[in-house]
Amino acid sequence: MKLTTKRLILRDLNEEDINVIPSLIDDLEVSKYLAVVPYPYKKKEAKWFVNHCKAEAKKKPRENYELGIVLKENNELIGCIGLTKVNRWDGKATLGYWLGKKYWRLGIMYEACKKILRFAFETLKLQRIDITAAVENEASNSLIKKLGASFEGTAKRYHRAKSTGKYHDANLYGLLKEEYKNG
Repeated sequence: MKLTTKRLILRDLNEEDINVIPSLIDDLEVSKYLAVVPYPYKKKEAKWFVNHCKAEAKKKPRENYELGIVLKENNELIGCIGLTKVNRWDGKATLGYWLGKKYWRLGIMYEACKKILRFAFETLKLQRIDITAAVENEASNSLIKKLGASFEGTAKRYHRAKSTGKYHDANLYGLLKEEYKNG
């Protein structure tokens, strides 16, 4: 699968990505709020993740769209974005993402999120996207609000970051199809 924007390609992960992913995510600044990403993050974890994503991509119907974020200008993988827990009956999924630190604050994740949300609402015909962010993750909370999602509450000790072992309270957001279209 492949989605494109002005600057980006969102695509299924492949074998070459196994060597790149650790250089992007083996950084506590990147992984400290992520529930399932260990630290240190080595090639064996990347191999497992890529193989997991490839297996998920083969499922019919597909329940997870975990895609690499690639810069068009040089075909360089710089992070990942995903729609997971896609439930066609309920018309919902969960949005998650991460980006190598070098690429923060360039509008890249906003661009990637807008594209995958369009795919979710227009192609998959979903009605709702759930998004969470650790309370202290200011950048992610800001991004989610910019996307037009509505704050729905805070869950105490919502998840434990695998990289640090720390429990995080999380802000819960929902984005409805009609809010996306109007935003």
